[in-house]
Amino acid sequence: MFISTSLRIALNALKANKMRSLLTMLGIIIGVAAVVIMVAIGSGASAKITAQIESVGSNLLIVVPGATTAGGVRMGSGTVSTLTLADAEAIVQNCPSVARVAPVWGGVAQAVYGNQNWSTGVTGTTSSMFAIRDWTLTAGRFFTVQETKAAAKVALLGQTVVNNLFGATDPIGEIVRIKKMPMQVIGVLAVKGQSPRGDDQDDAIYVPITTAQKRLFGTHLPGLVRVIMVQAKDMNVMAKTEKEITDLLDQRHRIVKGADRDFSVRNLSEILAAAQAAYKTMSLLLGSIALVSLIVGGIGIMNIMLVSVTERTREIGIRMAVGAQESDILTQFLIESLVLSLVGGVIGVILGLTGAEIMAAMSDWPVLISWQALLLAFAFSAMVGIFFGFYPARKAAHLNPIDALRYE
Repeated sequence: MFISTSLRIALNALKANKMRSLLTMLGIIIGVAAVVIMVAIGSGASAKITAQIESVGSNLLIVVPGATTAGGVRMGSGTVSTLTLADAEAIVQNCPSVARVAPVWGGVAQAVYGNQNWSTGVTGTTSSMFAIRDWTLTAGRFFTVQETKAAAKVALLGQTVVNNLFGATDPIGEIVRIKKMPMQVIGVLAVKGQSPRGDDQDDAIYVPITTAQKRLFGTHLPGLVRVIMVQAKDMNVMAKTEKEITDLLDQRHRIVKGADRDFSVRNLSEILAAAQAAYKTMSLLLGSIALVSLIVGGIGIMNIMLVSVTERTREIGIRMAVGAQESDILTQFLIESLVLSLVGGVIGVILGLTGAEIMAAMSDWPVLISWQALLLAFAFSAMVGIFFGFYPARKAAHLNPIDALRYE
């Protein structure tokens, strides 16, 4: 009963000074809206990079050729191929922590179908590549081990290639000419979207690695590969897997202790996790900046409540004279402060949701709105109202009734 009466009195007091109440809430409104928008932007960015990480694959290591020296000049990493299909087979056979291996050889080529053509990356690999990258099909099938051994003229197309060569036509079974070599389309890969580097992963053609080596791009030595993609059995054995691969290739390539290696093993999962951590840091930074706006709004509430206490000193004295306790006065002003912050919080949440949707519609920047973030912003606005309203309420409750009644 007391709370409802105090609430009614608080609402009447705020209605009596509508413009001042609105201006007081403005800081909370802006703060809450900023929190909602900033958290939505940060969460959307984090979700986007997470999706990109998942699209690349899990537990990934990449073995690439190392730096080489020619004529006394030290060349860059990967300038000369030093990896072979035999290396890839040795890794999967002799490294217990390895789940799958996919060697890669390829290049850029013009694909032609009818009167349409499209220049894209053509990757020669094995069927293990699609399991490593968690890549599924929307139509057709993957190429088989037998087709890889036979250097079969078959190809899998990414959706971007399908759109540019075939449009709405079903490509399965059709013949695409790649570097004038007729290739039968046996499958269409599911959409992957952008990679963490911003590349279109769907703008690609995949063929058996032997087809790429023998029919499309050739090799100056039989069996050379550009990189070897390796999937560890578990995230917890990534370091162990990296050591197993390094030790094995040191032995196969006759690398003596202390000498430069002609290969390097890169932990792709660590690189992508670092990118994700950077986005999380950005989210925290944006959220912290927005919370500062809420604190500024809270200071505004405290200032206005102090002014209100001064203006209503005589009213407080009269209430005390007719029996109101200090706790009654304290509760009264705390409720007024809480109402200001909660109403501002509600308006701020609505504006924040609207602003986030407008940003998503007007730009390519992803936003992700979670109910947890909305509840957190609303709860924090209530905490701001109580925290910054306590000092003015306490000051009002400790007024001397006689001095208050004399106040003009």
